[in-house]
Amino acid sequence: MKNRKTYGDTKSLENQIHVDQRHFKLSWLDKSKIERKGYDLIKRIVDIILACLGLIFIFPIMLWIAYKVRKENPDVSVIFSQQRIGQNGRAFTMYKFRSMCVDAEKQLGELLNKNEVDGAMFKMKEDPRVTEFGKFIRRTSLDELPQLFNVIKGDMSLIGPRPPLEREVAEYTNYDQQRLFVKPGCSGLWQVSGRSEIQFKEMVELDIEYIKKRSLGYDISLIAKTIAVILKKDGAY
Repeated sequence: MKNRKTYGDTKSLENQIHVDQRHFKLSWLDKSKIERKGYDLIKRIVDIILACLGLIFIFPIMLWIAYKVRKENPDVSVIFSQQRIGQNGRAFTMYKFRSMCVDAEKQLGELLNKNEVDGAMFKMKEDPRVTEFGKFIRRTSLDELPQLFNVIKGDMSLIGPRPPLEREVAEYTNYDQQRLFVKPGCSGLWQVSGRSEIQFKEMVELDIEYIKKRSLGYDISLIAKTIAVILKKDGAY
């Protein structure tokens, strides 16, 4: 299916951990040791239950956001869909509430030289493409609520590494690609450690730390921390 294509050669991606590591003094993962079927099954069940409950409770909020987005941009869809790269390099369509102007992707090329983070990621605190209401839902992370549908579909988990864009993955080193070993998440360790204020290299290290430590208890603690961070609106733009 269109949103299930594979980015690159998955097999080679999984074997890239065996490349020359002399250039890195960082932590490398053994993919065979991070696969835990029991944990993955329980996590999947928890993801489905919590995502469904979340959608039920926040449905009125989502309707209000949809109304506000449509009022600000009456000629476009309130849901913005974008191709992201998931576990083992598989592409999928990720959903968000629209927070930018219609031609945001076209304008990106003119803004790349104003990127405020290092590495394969674009962040700009005063991004001119963001709408007035978009600033609010991005600051409060409400724009990401539709990702609960991605969780139910199985493309994402509630907790995991941030799902990157294809153009970002194209810039990844072999070391960076380790963050694709597990399913991406709506939130994760990097989000509760500074969110948009975290540089790319730091994000990779936090993702690898999460992959090493991941457990059901750890996931639940990160969900709780995510809620606290969102309420404080720390590090988001």
